[in-house]
Amino acid sequence: MTNLDLSHREIEDLEQIFKSTEDRRLRDRAQAILMVARGRSQPEVAVDLGVHERTVRRWLEAWRRGGVEGLRIHWPKGAPARIAGELAEEVLAWVQKGPAGCGLNRANWTSAELAEHLRRTRGVRVAERTMRAFCQRHDIRPYRPTYRFLRGDPAKQERARADLAVLKKRGERRRLRAAQSG
Repeated sequence: MTNLDLSHREIEDLEQIFKSTEDRRLRDRAQAILMVARGRSQPEVAVDLGVHERTVRRWLEAWRRGGVEGLRIHWPKGAPARIAGELAEEVLAWVQKGPAGCGLNRANWTSAELAEHLRRTRGVRVAERTMRAFCQRHDIRPYRPTYRFLRGDPAKQERARADLAVLKKRGERRRLRAAQSG
């Protein structure tokens, strides 16, 4: 049996974490510390929580070393971004210019074509899924060139909207006539 004396403040902190956290693993760790402090043995706590006895022992050691902060899971930093900083700005500019603006004979970009263009021009190899994730993070859709419309002439855009409205009205009239005659 492990002797674990907690202060009133530590018990309150652990109970608050147990009641409020959405992280199931942190809740289990806080519960284990509370159970041991209330006199339960490590094997009993392990059985109650459905973990190995060594796991409970590790949680106790983490508590002793760092308190509540020791119980939290600290994820390691991931790999550095393959498309970062200045390179990201350049890729975004490519998407805005379109493939034709980059000297390619295509109408639209795809994630695979963007990745290939990055490899050819900058020597940076990325997978298609990496490029797709990059586009999602930057809220761009390379296969749907809405940016051309957004940077167009406002007067032409307004005329196009008016022309579309007229066409829609004509289509509605035709449908009404067809419905009345049919």
